[in-house]
Amino acid sequence: MMIPYSLEAECVLRIVLSSICGIMIGFERSKRLKEAGVRTHCMVAFGAALMMIISKYGFADLAEGDIFLYGTRGADASRIAAQVVSGIGFLGAGVIFKTGISIKGLTTAAGLWTTSAIGMALGAGMYLIGITGALLVMLVQFLMHRFHIGNDAYTVQEIRVKFRDSEEFRNKFFTFLAKRGATVCSCSVNRTIDGEVAYTLTLRIKNPLTVDDLRGIMEQNKIVMSFSV
Repeated sequence: MMIPYSLEAECVLRIVLSSICGIMIGFERSKRLKEAGVRTHCMVAFGAALMMIISKYGFADLAEGDIFLYGTRGADASRIAAQVVSGIGFLGAGVIFKTGISIKGLTTAAGLWTTSAIGMALGAGMYLIGITGALLVMLVQFLMHRFHIGNDAYTVQEIRVKFRDSEEFRNKFFTFLAKRGATVCSCSVNRTIDGEVAYTLTLRIKNPLTVDDLRGIMEQNKIVMSFSV
């Protein structure tokens, strides 16, 4: 016995609504500059809704009458699925890294967790929900990455630039950072008696600066002595 497609269509609506709620919560978190932002909250809400639906309807084809299950009478087919939900959490934890004040991998971990729910849905024979879920995940990830929606679309990056002190270059350098859409979270300045100054900056930026970016600045401004990224 399979669940009707009309019910699957309603379940898709539930998933979409849960994703929208996750986006709203994530947007509020992003406004407060939290690492887990729009994409992460959306994926978690999406995956939780999908797993709940699977838990309720994913084993309808095992029922015959009221209590009989194919194979062994009284078997609980949801036990393995329940272990998948918790087991994938350990796998997701392995892709989260903290470097200084930067946390990476939250969205990837949420994506792994949600992908496991999609696999469970297809394995349970809920084809419409599983395929639609996969398409929605791809759409959410593409759009939010493409348009940099939410705080988790930003990268926290630390750079260090050493140069002979010059107000003109300082203004030029910070103008360059502003044009790249970078926000300075913290700034440490070390000066020497020789007139050299080293800036250590922590940035929130959509497209992180590369070695080539800083090398170009160094080549155009001979007073730059060294940099690191």
